[in-house]
Formats: sequence, C-alpha cells, structure tokens
Amino acid sequence: MSNTLHRISSGVLAGLQFHYDEERISIGHNRMNTRVPDEVQINDEEKISESHSGDTITSIGFDNTAIKNLVKKLDLRLMPILAAIYLVCYLDRTNVGNARLEGLEKDLHMAGLDYNIALCVFFPFYVVVGVPSNMIIKRIRPNIWLTGIVLFWSVVMVCQGLVHNFAGLLVARCFLGIAEGGLYPGVVYYITMWYPRHECGFRMALFFAMATAAGAFGGLFARGISEMSGTGGKDGWSWIFIIEGLLTFCVGCISYWAIGDYPDNAKFLSDLERKEVLRRLVNDRNLLSDDWNSKYVWQALKDWKIYVKMIISFCMATPLYSLSLFLPTIVKDMGYTSNAAQLMTVPPYVVACFFTISVSFIADKVQKRGIFILGFLAVAMTGSALLISSHETPVQYTGAFLAAVGVFPTTPLITAWVGNNLSGSLKRGVGFGMVVGFANFGGIVAAFIYRSVDSPRFIEGHAIFLGMLFVAFVLTAFMMSYYKLENSRRDARDAERGLTADTYTPEMKLEQQHEGDDATFWRYTI
Repeated sequence: MSNTLHRISSGVLAGLQFHYDEERISIGHNRMNTRVPDEVQINDEEKISESHSGDTITSIGFDNTAIKNLVKKLDLRLMPILAAIYLVCYLDRTNVGNARLEGLEKDLHMAGLDYNIALCVFFPFYVVVGVPSNMIIKRIRPNIWLTGIVLFWSVVMVCQGLVHNFAGLLVARCFLGIAEGGLYPGVVYYITMWYPRHECGFRMALFFAMATAAGAFGGLFARGISEMSGTGGKDGWSWIFIIEGLLTFCVGCISYWAIGDYPDNAKFLSDLERKEVLRRLVNDRNLLSDDWNSKYVWQALKDWKIYVKMIISFCMATPLYSLSLFLPTIVKDMGYTSNAAQLMTVPPYVVACFFTISVSFIADKVQKRGIFILGFLAVAMTGSALLISSHETPVQYTGAFLAAVGVFPTTPLITAWVGNNLSGSLKRGVGFGMVVGFANFGGIVAAFIYRSVDSPRFIEGHAIFLGMLFVAFVLTAFMMSYYKLENSRRDARDAERGLTADTYTPEMKLEQQHEGDDATFWRYTI
C-alpha cells in the first residue's frame, strides 16, 4: 500500500502520467480494494488541483460543484436506509418504556425491581458484541452483516411480544442486546469508510437523530397501537412489540439492496466517481496506513485518550438512556394520564432532533466538537437542576424538556470527535467499539436510577443524572485543553525544523505511515 500511495503522490507532484501495476489501493478495509487503470492520463478533463504546496492529493476531474453533487449523491443513497435502520433499532430498544404504561408489569406479574432488571439485562450483551462486530464488518460485506443484524433482532422483537412471564421477557431482552449490539458502532465505522472525517459528524447526526425521532414517533405509535388491546387475545403492550418488530423486519428486507458496499465496488457510482471518493479518503488519511495489522489493535488498547472518551461517553449515555427508558414514566408521574404522557413525550424529542442535526452540521463546518458538547451539557444540567429543585408540574416538564434537548445532541458530537482524532481504519474501528461499547454500560446504571419507590419526584435519579453530566463536562474541557496543547507542541516542533503540518511531503508522511494519530504532522480536532 505504501508503494502505491507513494506513486500516487509522486504523480501529483510531478504532474505526469500515472503508472499503476497490479497492486491495489486499500482504504481501511481488507476487502475494499480497487483497481485503478494501468495508465490514467492527466489531461484537461482530469486536472489535478494541488493544495498545500502540492503535498496532498485533492480532486481529479472534480471542481467544487462536482464534489458537492457527488457528496449529495452519496447522502441520498446511503443516509435514508441507515437512518431508517436506526429509527427502528432505537424504537425496539426503548419501546419497553411505552409498553410499561400499557400494562406490561401487571400482565407479567412483575414487582419491585423486576422492570429495572428487565431493562438492565439488555446492556451487558449489547456491550460485548461491539468490538468483535466492528472487526467482522471489515471482513464481511456491510449489506450482508448489517442486514443480518436487523433481521435477527426483528424476530426477537416479535417473540418479545409473545412472552407470557417475566422470565420470557428477560430472555428476549438478552437476545435483543446481542442482536442490536453491533449496529451503532458498525454504522458509525461504515460512514467513515465513505466520508472524510470532517464530513462524518453531520452524517452521524442524521443517523443518530433517529433516536430522537424514535422517541417522538414511539409515543405516537404506542398511543395508536394501544387501541388494539384485546385484539387476538393480546394486550396493548404485546401489540407494541409485535407491530414494531414486523416493521423492523420490513426495513431489514429493504436494507440488503439499499445499503451500499464500499466505494471501490459501489454500483451506483461511475468509475470516475468511485476514484474521486477514494482519492478524497486517501487525502484525508494523510497517507497513514489502513492495513489490517494487529499492532493497530494494540495501539487502540494502549491509547489513554480513548479511555477518557469512554468515560465521557458513559457519563453521557447514562442520562440519555434514563430519558429514553423512563421519560414516559417521569412525565406520567407529574400528574398526566397514560395516554397524555405518551403524547407529552413527543415535543422534547422533536426539538432535540432539530438540534442534533443542525448543530452537528455547524460543527462539521467549523471543524470543532468540544465547545458544542460543553454547551449542550450545560443545557442538560440546567434541565436536571429544574427537575430536582421544583415540584411544580410546568417547571418539571420544562426541566425534562431541556434535559432531552441537551443530552441527545451530545452523542453524535462525541462519536464524531472520537473518529476525528483516531487515524487508521482498524484503530478507529476498535476505538469506536471500545467507546460505544463502554458507553452502553450506562444503560445498566440508567436501568436502576429511577426506581418506583422514588416516585413521583425521583430526586435521587435526577441527582445521579446531574452528576454524570458534570463529570462529562469536566472531562470534555480537559480533553479540549489537551488537544489544543498537543497541537501547539507539534506546531512548535515542526517550526524548529522549518515545517508546518501542511508542508510535509508525501515521502515524509510515508515515513510515519504506521504512527497513526501520533504522527508529527497529525493535528487533533478540538
């Protein structure tokens, strides 16, 4: 790979004809390799734009308008199906909160902490499959792997609607965790295989915004399905699981044909478009290695920064899951009826969806993450403080509203931040798995912080909620300071050698191709 990338870079600098042998350019995936024609002439129709004194590859045959059209084409093909998949994923994961209002606990003879245990058992299984799933998706076509995941959990969801006792619900929740565990880290990794790192945040936000859409849609959908109570001898909670499981199955069937593979063999792109996607990725990787090598796994496991991000994500995920699983209960205990509570959960999710998408778009444009994370954590902390300090229903609902609007946008922001600051697809894939996997332990904590005995104020739960957000705030500020300091250190060292991050030659970069984000020319996203 090094020799091939060296030839590409040298060709750009020399402005001559490219000569490629039978080697393949690998972009972060052992299967994702593309043959470039043996001779690609650089002519008037395929101009090479040079940036940074000619040290990096930019576009071949594509001006800014053409690149925007290409990105739009990718978005229209890839994002709708990924968004639909995560919509049903989050709907199926959290609909137990809606089912609870429709008699789930009574019919399955649940008492005490049984409901909390049913929530909890999902997450250990969900966590452990994240990293191995991301390693598998590098070996198996994504349309096969992701479709298999969706179809598996759709069957589990239907079965969950057919259980007759608490033990059956526990088994179903365990299998649901296994089935869904590989989806989020897998899709996040998959997005990075198509888009340069500072275009990923907005796409991840479009994907994750479906979690907020699921919250809004779930309340409305559950309200409608509850009218089926008694049909076929089954109660409303049972039909919530069955209908939503069947909906997931339909999405899974569509996903096999709708999910693109990797850029090198994407049939919906022309040959020139495929080359341009790959060249954008090569340029974004700064010639750093994307080989499959176990040393990159160890690089991830030894990187202390990943562990800090794991803690930050855990402290964000705990409040997020608290809202996802308990918001209907929290709102109902403010004094609303079950039907009204289902509907009252919709507005916070709608507003959170708007901010999740819009702020991530802005963050991509300015290439900043941390400052936006801090801002929304502050909003969420304000909301949780209102929930703790007041017993007035309007104030409490405002607090719940602000908590939701503050918490949900932070997840795609932190996820994009992780990806922006990890180089090499294998290290990035393992890093995503570690961060997302550990974050989901927050679901275990969330399952037990809102207990029935603390109803209706849930002061203890809200206090834990606030404490988690505060820890995330402090650690985010710390990582921002570290990244800024480290970038300054690297700038200073380069200045002593008469260099900047932009003036490294391809030859100099290739000498550090195995260093990943420790390479001296790498700069962290703040």
